[in-house]
Amino acid sequence: MKETLVEPVTLAAIMAARARIGDAIHVSPCHLSHSLSSLTGLPLHLKLENLQRTGSFKERGALNKLLTLSNVERQRGVIAASAGNHAQGVAFHAAARGIRAQIVMPLATPLVKVAATRSYGAEVILHGANYDEAYDEAMRRRVEEGRTFIHPFDDAEVIAGQGTIGLELLEQVPDIEAVVVPIGGGGLIAGVACALKESNPQIRVIGVEPEKLPSMLRAREVGKPVTIGAEATIADGIAVRRAGDLTLPLVNRYVDEIVTVDDEEIASAILTLLEHEKTLAEGAGAAALAAVVQAKTNLRHRRTVVLICGGNIDVSLLAKIIERGLVKDGRLLRVRVYLQDRPGSLLYLTEILARERANIVETVHNRAYYGVSLGETVIDVTLETRGSTHITAISHALKEAGFRFERIH
Repeated sequence: MKETLVEPVTLAAIMAARARIGDAIHVSPCHLSHSLSSLTGLPLHLKLENLQRTGSFKERGALNKLLTLSNVERQRGVIAASAGNHAQGVAFHAAARGIRAQIVMPLATPLVKVAATRSYGAEVILHGANYDEAYDEAMRRRVEEGRTFIHPFDDAEVIAGQGTIGLELLEQVPDIEAVVVPIGGGGLIAGVACALKESNPQIRVIGVEPEKLPSMLRAREVGKPVTIGAEATIADGIAVRRAGDLTLPLVNRYVDEIVTVDDEEIASAILTLLEHEKTLAEGAGAAALAAVVQAKTNLRHRRTVVLICGGNIDVSLLAKIIERGLVKDGRLLRVRVYLQDRPGSLLYLTEILARERANIVETVHNRAYYGVSLGETVIDVTLETRGSTHITAISHALKEAGFRFERIH
């Protein structure tokens, strides 16, 4: 007789998770963005999970898992391996319920994330050069100390907790026709897609992965999870090398399409959110919007929700993204200008730039380098500009004045 398989995650399980969690998790806003709707040609809503207490959706699944533990499991404590959002979600909600939590983080984890995790009440153990080594150490400690391991995505209770977002979307946007969700290991999209599709099968669910680490896409192609090579990406929150054993069947069943975006597209989406919505997103948090803005999938004017899943971005990375975005949009220009090494040459250059209404941000003036002749000097000038047309006008003015120059990218 053929054995009947029991689904690891169901709509009933997600509804139970929502009742269990109650008001311990913030019902994040989901508003219609007029500016992004105009930009994309879609009625576009943003579900702002970056506004959760710990800055991401991860605490939903972590809390649901914690609330299903037995008294014995609570007393023994929990352990997790994470370099970011999952760590903070487990740490905060475990501490709030008097459960001792250990989080194993790679040695290279940014100090700000280590400090945040500790501030939420967890014992942080730094171990290993990467997540895989941290995970192995967490599993060793789990066995040695009898703690319960809380997986970041491949756990039925964690998936059901993330799926509560889907239930909220059905209430916040009753006429929802499509949702775009980032994919790492698949816990988020598996839960959200299950909640939506089991309630309304007509809703289209699109997953988005980083181009460098499309682990779920590869798993779908071969029919099973496979481990892909490590790659660096600014979407570190979804930089997962292997899809989950529990999440893959759910993704296969409920997710209509998976697309990829590259780091430049993600960076542009971060800047778009910052400028148009005054919303701060991390790389993973902006991946779904990147896919929509870049038209990676045809949504045919469907009423669409984009999930902004997290906002825990390193400020130094954010500064780089802003600067590169300004360069790409033609609002920041750096030129190397060759001058005659005589009094008045620099004044003449600045007069031309002032006449073209270009604001000088930075200059580097050097006679000894760049391989110029003894009668010349070179100055690198960084300018605030108003776009490509303005850059063309500045270039024309410099040529008309007889300056030799080159644009620095």
